[in-house]
Amino acid sequence: MAMSNPYLAYQQQSVLTASPGELTLMLFNGCLKFLGQAEGAMARQDIQGAHNALLRVQDIVVELMVTLDPQYEVSQGLMALYDYLRRRLLEANLRKDPAIVKECLGLATELRDTWAEAVKLSRGQAHGAG
Repeated sequence: MAMSNPYLAYQQQSVLTASPGELTLMLFNGCLKFLGQAEGAMARQDIQGAHNALLRVQDIVVELMVTLDPQYEVSQGLMALYDYLRRRLLEANLRKDPAIVKECLGLATELRDTWAEAVKLSRGQAHGAG
């Protein structure tokens, strides 16, 4: 099936050629995007928009949880963070509380920034510069 939209074709190709670390980074970026949308929707009193955006973030967090490899010790710590984030997102959605969304945005930003640095470092090592 050929794609007529060049941007969608580029996005699909980006996902298909991304490393596991880059895919995780894409998930975090999506998380931040939808948290921002939820925040904006709440500010506009758009309850359905906030709900939909928070559901998308919750789905992304569950995907992050599923991709963890339990054989690594760091996965246990990440699982606890992701679970905390998931529970706070549920609470934010139930209460439509922008303060909880802001908290989740801060946590997700830190996680994304840390992951981005790890991807950058692994790229440097893969190219022998490190």
